[in-house]
Amino acid sequence: MRDYRLYLTSQMVATTGLWMQRIAQDWLVLELTGSVTAVGVAVALQFLPMLMFGLFGGVVADRFPKRTILIVTQSTLAAVATTLGVLALTGAVEAWHVYVLAFVLGMVTVVDNPTRQVFVSELVGQAHIRNAVSLNSSVFQLGALVGPAVSGALIHAVGQGWSFLINAASCLVVVIMVAVIRPRPVPAHERATGGRGELREALRYIGRTSEVGWSIALAATIGLFGLNMPVILAAFADHVFSTGVRGYSLFNSLSAVGALAGAILSARRQSVPRLRALTSNLVLLGGGLMLAAFAPSVWVFGAALVAVGFCTLQFLTGANSLVQTTAAPALRGRVMGVYLLVLLGGQALGGPCVGWLIDHYGARASMFGCGTLVALVSVAAGLVMARRSHLTVELELRGSSRLPLHIVPAHH
Repeated sequence: MRDYRLYLTSQMVATTGLWMQRIAQDWLVLELTGSVTAVGVAVALQFLPMLMFGLFGGVVADRFPKRTILIVTQSTLAAVATTLGVLALTGAVEAWHVYVLAFVLGMVTVVDNPTRQVFVSELVGQAHIRNAVSLNSSVFQLGALVGPAVSGALIHAVGQGWSFLINAASCLVVVIMVAVIRPRPVPAHERATGGRGELREALRYIGRTSEVGWSIALAATIGLFGLNMPVILAAFADHVFSTGVRGYSLFNSLSAVGALAGAILSARRQSVPRLRALTSNLVLLGGGLMLAAFAPSVWVFGAALVAVGFCTLQFLTGANSLVQTTAAPALRGRVMGVYLLVLLGGQALGGPCVGWLIDHYGARASMFGCGTLVALVSVAAGLVMARRSHLTVELELRGSSRLPLHIVPAHH
């Protein structure tokens, strides 16, 4: 699979640059404003377009050639990163510049994200989607491990500007590599037909397909309460442990270590996870956030972040592969658009809320609250799923001291 190897390499380059920019952007806003709420606003503006227009991004991904879309979106992202880098290096940058460019970046990712997700299935085919999604997650987390460390060192030495320019260069590398890819022709029955009602068709499909619907509902939970770590980690680095930008990049890298381990473990599995596995991962994630909130030292906090990263990636990889393998090929772009809408759009809503909570109640209490909400909502979702599936527990006694447990459909 030459084309998939090229694409995977391009994603390694892109994610490293992306994480470099994200660390530099968050720390730049914190330096310019001194407010964690402002960092949350920048995060929200970056994900707000997905909340507003995410459904239409999936329609575009289904309707037009995905390779062409990626060339256009990555070129635009390179222009955004270059603009921000020049402003930072010349000392002309102000907080509102970052806000505007974060929003523009978000508008581009509305189309870029679902296209990248679905493009993988065109390169590898239905049989290999599970492994491809896991490999993509591994590459993303490897970039999340390397990017923050490099960006932290650069920021400490020469400021934020070079991190933005390196990301611009990485986007151009992606453009070149995607341009030489020749994806397989899409069969006629896997193409979107176009016309009116495309969004309604996708929403109806999600509503009647329990695996997809519940995966998206759980993704909304983690998007709102569990994926605002950059805001929380900035507060811990600046207010709690006073470690500065080096601590901030270290915390992000430690979270990425756990996430990379989760992605690698997921790639080794041959089967697609079930909904109960996704729910269990979210409950464990909530517990990890609650424990990390009151870690007494930097190193205990870092160890907790490894566990949090592991649980996060186990969920994200499982949910992504379950949605992609379940969704009908002709609807996959629109379904992934909805999935990314709740996952990334949730961060648009949660980012400023978490920032406000941190400014008013502190980083520890806010992190504990997020973990509690993730755990409680996940448990509630699991109970509702069990009830709707009419599951009961039966004990069988077979003349032995062993008591085998069976979960079976309830009798009516």
